[in-house]
Amino acid sequence: MNLSQLKTAEERLQALETTVKPFTERGAKHDQANTFPHDNFNDLKQIGYPALTIPSKYGGKGISLTELIKSQEIIARADGPTALGIGWHMGITKHLGENEIWESTKYQAFANDVIQTGALLNNAASERATGSPTRGGRPETTAKQTSHGWVIHGRKTFTTLAPVLTYFVVSASIEGTTKTGNFLVKRDRPGVSIDETWDSIAMKGTGSHDLVLNHVSLDKSDYVEELTPGKKAAAGWLLHIPACYLGIARAAQKYALQFATSYSPNSIEGTISDLPNVKQKLGEMELQLMESEQFLYGTTEQWDHGTASKRTDMQPLLGAVKLSVVNKAIEVVDLAMRVVGARSLSNSNPLQRYYRDVRAGLHNPPMDDMTIIKLADTSLKDLND
Repeated sequence: MNLSQLKTAEERLQALETTVKPFTERGAKHDQANTFPHDNFNDLKQIGYPALTIPSKYGGKGISLTELIKSQEIIARADGPTALGIGWHMGITKHLGENEIWESTKYQAFANDVIQTGALLNNAASERATGSPTRGGRPETTAKQTSHGWVIHGRKTFTTLAPVLTYFVVSASIEGTTKTGNFLVKRDRPGVSIDETWDSIAMKGTGSHDLVLNHVSLDKSDYVEELTPGKKAAAGWLLHIPACYLGIARAAQKYALQFATSYSPNSIEGTISDLPNVKQKLGEMELQLMESEQFLYGTTEQWDHGTASKRTDMQPLLGAVKLSVVNKAIEVVDLAMRVVGARSLSNSNPLQRYYRDVRAGLHNPPMDDMTIIKLADTSLKDLND
């Protein structure tokens, strides 16, 4: 089965739900063993999922942002690390194709590889010296122009999906200039290697190791984008991040509900789901999740039906969605653990994994403090207009 052959979003989402069912059990095993979920990504490739966000003009399905975000939530309910990892490929692929960031023949060659082999791509922008690229630090990774093309050298941190990526979009400072740019680096280039540094207690299965570039030779066409400092364009595709943590929160809620409706200590009649204090927590969880879903999917619908100008104005809103949904997801997992009690801290209990994984959202872009400042600036501007 290939998802691109299905006619409606509903059919594709239903088929995806069936595909990801084994991810839940696998996620627990990979977390315990600290291994990468190759099996999950093989399954997603088998159904053609990586090609869904390639625009139709390049041979893909060109799905809407709303369908993408719903798909990502479905995957995250089964396994958060798999969802976060594939979300970067899906979102970046969509962004590059729809906005024609690269020269068309370059993107088409990449798109063909994704469609035919399931090739995966992610940005490699973070460095130890600069921190998050959203803070504006100049890359220490360098690109030197030669008569044949470019030579790129440096190290990137937090390269999510490093074990399975075919392509890396690497930011680098261009020697002899004040410019920075993005370079497309294929995994099979001599001098490209992965240093397995990922030792996080959260999102273990993302394989976010260091990318090492040891004087890697590139073609002239591999310089795919000049980066302009300053204000970043609104990026609806980044909503794959809150979708991931919403999915984790829904998984935590499901576990808490199943526990509450089955646990019956001999001190009470029935199950603990009948107790007012437990019902209070269950109701609070549902309220938080309802608010998050309305905020997230209301925003994706606004994006899908918005003009280019309208989308540009949505940047503060996009940041607010990420901040709100992620922080609510953390609260939901905490409430779920309060329902289950000390058992939630057992190494065999999924809630302790959800608790570790959901907190990783605080460190995905945009950062909460930057979002709050932008919202303040927006309200001040509105007052003065």
